[in-house]
Amino acid sequence: MKDKIINILLTLATKMQSQRYFAAIKNAFSDLMPIIIAGSFCTLFQNAVCSVSKGFVSVANIPGMSWLNALSPIFSAANYGTMNFLTIGAVILISMHLGEHYNIKDKVLPLTAIGAFISLCTTSVSTKVGEETVSIANALSNTFTSAQGLFVGMFVAIVSAEIYCLLVRSGKLEIKMPDSVPSNVSKSFAVLFPCTVTILAVSAFGLAFKSVTGMTVFNAITNFIQAPLASVLTGLPGYCLILFVTLLLWFFGIHGTQVMKPITEPILLATFAMNEAAYAAGTEIPEIIVRPFLSLFGTMTGAGITGGLIIAILLFSKRDDYKAVAKLALPLAAFNINEPVIFGLPIVLNPILAIPFLITPIASTCLAYFLTTIGFCGRLVVNVPWTTPMGIAGFLAGGGNVGAAVTQVLCLVLSFLIYTPFVLISNKQKAGQIVNE
Repeated sequence: MKDKIINILLTLATKMQSQRYFAAIKNAFSDLMPIIIAGSFCTLFQNAVCSVSKGFVSVANIPGMSWLNALSPIFSAANYGTMNFLTIGAVILISMHLGEHYNIKDKVLPLTAIGAFISLCTTSVSTKVGEETVSIANALSNTFTSAQGLFVGMFVAIVSAEIYCLLVRSGKLEIKMPDSVPSNVSKSFAVLFPCTVTILAVSAFGLAFKSVTGMTVFNAITNFIQAPLASVLTGLPGYCLILFVTLLLWFFGIHGTQVMKPITEPILLATFAMNEAAYAAGTEIPEIIVRPFLSLFGTMTGAGITGGLIIAILLFSKRDDYKAVAKLALPLAAFNINEPVIFGLPIVLNPILAIPFLITPIASTCLAYFLTTIGFCGRLVVNVPWTTPMGIAGFLAGGGNVGAAVTQVLCLVLSFLIYTPFVLISNKQKAGQIVNE
């Protein structure tokens, strides 16, 4: 039975990781991460450092620092150039990675995907001037280009890349130029028709869809796909279920975080963008479960929150092999890396450590969710790097919120309490066998 379960999970994980759409989405969001982190830190600096009225300067009551306000536009503009164009970046990167799957590395491909995506967006914006509503033509709302448009961008990037690659590989629409024509010009004409047909096909579908249904493709995907998924994944039960599946994959030696990334990343990034925008605007932060919530309270010190296990081993274990691994793993755990524990103890396929490994992150998540709900832990507005040490990560991700840092410490204590009984049980285990007393 164990072998059957392992084979099923391995097959499923392998198919998900090798499936071209999942792989393209996963790789694209990995590439986007530096931009996301840079943009969210710009928001932090703008509000926590440059804002004299509500930042650290105000809290510390430091006089003569009003000149910091003059630096605010730098961070505001940088944030706008990153967080408000996440979907554009995703469209470019997903189409490029999908093209690489077909061994097509044309620079025209991502531009074609962008053209197809923009063709589905409304290029006018309505605003109020006094009591009159005015429509501004030739304007693109950041509703389409920011994280709110990620799902539409993902679909369009995949569809446009598939059409383009199919046409290019077939060679039927290629315009062949004489050998005397420079290669770069010849290449441009070779992909002219695939590029044109792809953009027109997506644009025509958008028009036909709106004519038949009365709504745009963007509104349909947002309302009927993105919104329901977001309500499930950002709710505590749905989020805990996804987290459990991730941990179960880890238990069988599969990198569950990477396997589930294409499913979780678009939704959690979209909710994070809402928090980040609200924080920048100085309004109420709307969401609890966002992208940093996972790294702060679900995988702190590594998947399974094994920092508590390391502490329990160092304090209570009588096994020299466990202690040796724990000593080596402790410095890495400070930066949320725990492969030495996962594969060194091991936790993989270890029936004794499986129980705390699976339940600790869920218990930690529930605790963090509760403390956020009552206002002790601040809602997260900065997407810090996943290797940021515990405490510092909570403080920064909460926009300078001490409660978020303390919550991380409480989650580590909870992890220690859950793992300790199982460490004591493992003391009876030597060289893979239970010691008879």
